[in-house]
Amino acid sequence: MANTELALKDAMSSIDGAIGVALVDYSSGMALGTLGGSQTLDLNVAAAGNTDVVRAKLRAMEMLNIQDSIEDILITLGTQYHLIRLLTGRGGNGLFLYLVLDGKRANLAMARHQLRRIEAELEV
Repeated sequence: MANTELALKDAMSSIDGAIGVALVDYSSGMALGTLGGSQTLDLNVAAAGNTDVVRAKLRAMEMLNIQDSIEDILITLGTQYHLIRLLTGRGGNGLFLYLVLDGKRANLAMARHQLRRIEAELEV
């Protein structure tokens, strides 16, 4: 079982092209932990903004009466991938992992696989 700090370090070291990663509480919009980022990528601001994305999708699913859960949300930019993975196990309800990838270096399928593994090992 990994704590938040170990999980974030694992994401940055095991996922090719990782630029930054955060564990986010989408009820408050607060990042519970961040690692990486850059001068142009403030992970705390991104965490708050992506909380709105998660909330909007959950509202849309409710209005459409979709009885399912979100596994992940992918936002594709010109040079980056932004991956939001909602946590489901061991007290993870209301949390998501947010991963930013360099689009030229990342393998999106492998990043999703690694993020799923990290989620499974994360103890919140």
